[in-house]
Amino acid sequence: MRALLQRVSEASVAVDGKVIGQCGPGLLILICAMQGDTEAEADQLASKIAKLRIFTDEAGKMNRSILDTAGSALVISQFTLAADTSRGNRPGFSRAAPPVEGRRLYEYFAAQIAAQGIATQTGRFGADMKVRLVNDGPVTLWMES
Repeated sequence: MRALLQRVSEASVAVDGKVIGQCGPGLLILICAMQGDTEAEADQLASKIAKLRIFTDEAGKMNRSILDTAGSALVISQFTLAADTSRGNRPGFSRAAPPVEGRRLYEYFAAQIAAQGIATQTGRFGADMKVRLVNDGPVTLWMES
């Protein structure tokens, strides 16, 4: 699985002009299931994200996790994270999991983030979503399982 994390003071996602999920302060997690991914990769990534020390402590150092700060998460499916841009001018997405498996792993991953004790909301798999965020820092990290 691939994830792009953004530490946010707030984030929201809308479909057809209606906000369907929001968080803040915490993490906006853009997630993509790749071909061959399993629940084990989702478990590993969710656990790592929950413990990742990217929030500032009293001294201004990145030394606290989302759990330490009681932050919330907004999890958005993002198959374009599977983009292969190595050739030509049009990205290929053949390394992304097929849609049925991608949806299943996306929903499983979001449930695993929530199971870590993080208040979690989601976007809508396959929908045309409009995501708004205020990146805090800015802090943006790329992760793979």
